[in-house]
Amino acid sequence: MSDVPDVPSLRLRRATPARIGLGRAGSGIPTAPLLEFQLAHALARDAVQTPLDADALAATLVRAGLPPPLILATGAGDRTTYLARPDLGRRLDHASRQLLEDTPAPPCDVAVVIADGLSAPAVESHAPPLLRALQTRLANWNWARVSIVRQGRVAVGDEIGALLSADLVLVLIGERPGLSSSDSLGAYLTWAPGPARCDAERNCVSNIRPPHGLTPDQAADKLAWLMTQARRRRLTGTALKDEHTALPP
Repeated sequence: MSDVPDVPSLRLRRATPARIGLGRAGSGIPTAPLLEFQLAHALARDAVQTPLDADALAATLVRAGLPPPLILATGAGDRTTYLARPDLGRRLDHASRQLLEDTPAPPCDVAVVIADGLSAPAVESHAPPLLRALQTRLANWNWARVSIVRQGRVAVGDEIGALLSADLVLVLIGERPGLSSSDSLGAYLTWAPGPARCDAERNCVSNIRPPHGLTPDQAADKLAWLMTQARRRRLTGTALKDEHTALPP
């Protein structure tokens, strides 16, 4: 028989990263969990405030064999504005829109938009391997040049996808940090992107952050299935259910 007491909170702690069963030290919690909480909070704040190094990300993608990405920006000119005005992060600034309008873009199957969102570290760490894994699975697709967007939100992909004449837009974006995940990447799919699209017309694959969430291969497998079905059915969103068989962890 084990000498460890069968305490429900201890069993739960083994099954979740949530902060439960931390114990007590007087009227507070012990020093170790307090310091862990403060570190997690600092990492979350840093993830939101850290600027995206778009040039370094573009260089990483070029080294992986991709054409030089388009580097764009939204109407939120800085991080403070981005956090205070979500609407500005959903639209390109004038110079970026003009760049896309002046760049010849034949119709394509998919346009990939990489945006900093609320965690630039997530984008820099996980977007390149995910994109490589996805392009390997969909090698026969016609891909537009990748767009990297500073101060971007999910809906900016609708504008970019429409300007690039893409049937489908895939937005890879840093998710809102939590106290157990400051580097989680999200992927949003929208069929026939344009200004009339709403969130209900998107599919989302979230929590891409190995080793604690989906790996790039697992996420690419799920996304490839969704993208193939989206092209076949000509839709995304609530009408497209994820029915594929997931890769083992």
